[in-house]
Amino acid sequence: MIRLYVSVNGRDEWSGRLASPNSDESDGPFASFERARDELRRLKDEGKFRDGAVIYVREGIYVRSSPFVLSFEDSGFDDVPIIYRAYPGESVRVIGGVFVTGWEPVSDPDVLKVLDERTRGNVLQADLSVLGVKDYGDPDSGVQLFYKDKRMVLARYPNEGYMEISDVVVYDRDVRGIKGSTVGRFYYSDDRVSRWLNEKDPWAHGFWFWDWDDQRQKIKSIDPGNRLISMSEPYHRYGYRKGQWFYGYNLLSELDSPGEWYLDREKGILYFWPPEPFREEYPIITVAKNLVVMDDVSNIVFDGFIFEVVREDLFLIKGGRNNRITNCVLRNTGEWAVKIQGGSGHVVSGCHIYNIGNGGIQLNGGDRKTLTPAGHKVENCHIHDYGQWRLTHSPALLLDGVGMVVRHNYIHDAPNQAIIFRGNDHLIEYNEIHDVCRASNDVGVIYSGRDWTWRGNVIRYNFIHHVTGYQDNKAMGVYLDDMLCGTIIYGNVFYKVTRAVFIGGGRDNIVENNIFVECDPAIHVDARALGWASYHVDTTMKERLLAMPYKDRAWRDRYPKLLNILDDEPAAPKGNVIRRNICWKSRCFEIYDLAKPYVKPGENLVDVDPLFFDSEKMNFSLRPESPAFKIGFKPIPFDKIGLVKD
Repeated sequence: MIRLYVSVNGRDEWSGRLASPNSDESDGPFASFERARDELRRLKDEGKFRDGAVIYVREGIYVRSSPFVLSFEDSGFDDVPIIYRAYPGESVRVIGGVFVTGWEPVSDPDVLKVLDERTRGNVLQADLSVLGVKDYGDPDSGVQLFYKDKRMVLARYPNEGYMEISDVVVYDRDVRGIKGSTVGRFYYSDDRVSRWLNEKDPWAHGFWFWDWDDQRQKIKSIDPGNRLISMSEPYHRYGYRKGQWFYGYNLLSELDSPGEWYLDREKGILYFWPPEPFREEYPIITVAKNLVVMDDVSNIVFDGFIFEVVREDLFLIKGGRNNRITNCVLRNTGEWAVKIQGGSGHVVSGCHIYNIGNGGIQLNGGDRKTLTPAGHKVENCHIHDYGQWRLTHSPALLLDGVGMVVRHNYIHDAPNQAIIFRGNDHLIEYNEIHDVCRASNDVGVIYSGRDWTWRGNVIRYNFIHHVTGYQDNKAMGVYLDDMLCGTIIYGNVFYKVTRAVFIGGGRDNIVENNIFVECDPAIHVDARALGWASYHVDTTMKERLLAMPYKDRAWRDRYPKLLNILDDEPAAPKGNVIRRNICWKSRCFEIYDLAKPYVKPGENLVDVDPLFFDSEKMNFSLRPESPAFKIGFKPIPFDKIGLVKD
């Protein structure tokens, strides 16, 4: 096996065959990832690559302004991959940003005039142009600041929570009686907004119409006399509504708390109130969009690194086969930790993922028309504190395509969903999820919806607990939205989850052998396609059905109930099976009147003590004498749920 070495003390003109510089410094490790990659290319061209290769990267901080790029020619082989590995026992940080130095007190009288009097002595400034940072982007998707492994706050008001829209100027939108405006002009009640009149580039971040959709928008003007804010176009896609919430940000005048910052993008001057005096490390400003880009490359492993601080995504994997990211720390991003776009057999395992601006890992792959699986997997990862910048539509895991597996992950503390799945034949199992969906409502911990053809998905042996939504206004555990069909929900445990399983008018779903404790309700079924959502049947639903070859042999064999759906009351919630579930201290069923002719729950254990081993300590394993076994309930392998220790 070929062994090469990279070190912060290395030189690219050396051989790369030594782990450390030799005594006379005539040879030693390489200095860069690129030099090691190019050496492997040379060895492969010379036919010397037979038994695989390991590139050991020695301890240190590797600062990058552009991604490390691997392409087809850098591939390993199925039986002998190329492994990039942090040297055993050493900490290797790969950073896509610049440490900000050269801090000094604010002296510009115009800036001091804008800052609060109590703030002035605490705020420091640094010139980013001196550090070579000149591309700042905008306050929506531009630079971000991290300090001591935490995302700092772009100066905002209020510092926590939100203000409310007191009214809109024009009422021209009505969604099932919910009235609002398509025009981005609305009234506010907090006089503090008048402080923003002279701001160079004020923005606002809000849940403008629905509780489940946020957006950042530029403020066009403020009229303090009428307490009126006008937003820049394009306006929010759903409009604006009285009572919805927002806050202002990118406001120098609101830099009034430790950890807040503001960037004058015209002058390149960064203002920052450090939460503590600088000692061991300076703040880092994001520069690189990505850290690793893998384009049509296969059989590559990254193992044991810390990858952090990018404007967009740490890893971007396009095509290829059998690439693996293992035992890494992935943190401090503007967007995603990992994006996998196509290819097959890619795996992320054993990683700790946190402080993520958007979602955690995005998986795309497989061929829906042939039902060919992608085989991507996410296993044994600890994912938390994601969705820090994009609060909605930013799950820990997004599955899109065919045949992906997510298992034994621990997901918690986030504003929105844990898992969104789209497509077919995904397996979601043995995950523990709690305290998500904290900033929005009408969302699900595990979510999918609005497609008859997204079938064959299995959600089993997951433990979902302590999920109630924003201001305890209800979120769902497993949310099968808008007529989603053919999903199996088996052997899961739901504890203190509002609307634990939600079937929104779909059909052919199976809810079996689950445990519901303190859920209200445990299982919801409605018939929305027979009522308010009927317009979707002949539009979105039918269009998506006809876009798939659902009458072809592969589809007929896999999903026989889909074949004649258009001739079998397609709007009706037929074929749902609810049986052998345990409902304890819960309102078990919420079945709407239009759905009742089609939904008849089977035998379930309702309001009978199931005899858990220790529910106070969240051990919901059943005692041998549990009455649940008399209805055919099968034991749930509760001790196997969550992370697996090595």
